[in-house]
Amino acid sequence: MIADPQGTVLVLFAIFCRIGSCIMTLPGFSSARIAVNVRLLLAVAISMAFTPLLFDTVYPRVSASGASMIGVIVGEILIGAMFGLVPRFFVLGLQFAGTSISMAIGLSSPGSGDVLEDSNETALTNIISFAGLLILFMLDFHHVVFQALVRSYAVMPIGGMPDAQKMLITLTDTLSATFLLMLRLASPFLIFGLMFNVAVGLVNKLAPQIPIFYISTPYLLLGGLLLLYLSISALVVQFARYFPVIFDF
Repeated sequence: MIADPQGTVLVLFAIFCRIGSCIMTLPGFSSARIAVNVRLLLAVAISMAFTPLLFDTVYPRVSASGASMIGVIVGEILIGAMFGLVPRFFVLGLQFAGTSISMAIGLSSPGSGDVLEDSNETALTNIISFAGLLILFMLDFHHVVFQALVRSYAVMPIGGMPDAQKMLITLTDTLSATFLLMLRLASPFLIFGLMFNVAVGLVNKLAPQIPIFYISTPYLLLGGLLLLYLSISALVVQFARYFPVIFDF
């Protein structure tokens, strides 16, 4: 028998605020292809699973604060959203790398429907971003995120407003590290595209009467796709390997 039903419900609701806001922004779980009801039930199920682990930590703060549940709700939503945005920025960085690769090898055709979201992306960007997210799920990246959420109650206790400066520093550091990593992953294609276009420009200067654009495009596509065939496995593996490093803040 539950000694304090009201306090237990408040504990569950407080945990749900942090878990739910994290799932709302977590890559894969927050995809437009997943129904809202499924995401809601998933957040409730995970919150109920975490309640026995976090009850002794959350219950004294929820019952003793006596007050301001609105402040608790706002603080928990902000903390959970931050924990979801860190991996989301990391996955968005892979989409940025895929778009850069598409432009560098001349494969920037009109965008089609995104596999994950309601937006337009090129076919190559869809392949790379979906492969990267699939690898993360195969490596159970959500376990890392949920483990960090459980540990966050010791660093960011419930009941108080989070430090906005530290949260912004965390997000900006994530963006900076993600940009440098994606630039490194896309660098072979960027260098190839730059060298190819410089060479084509020199040929065009030497023989301006030749329609070099129509002649060079197939070679640019062929070289870019061959380079992609040789390096896409290493690109996706490096992306998955650096996720724990990026998320370990």
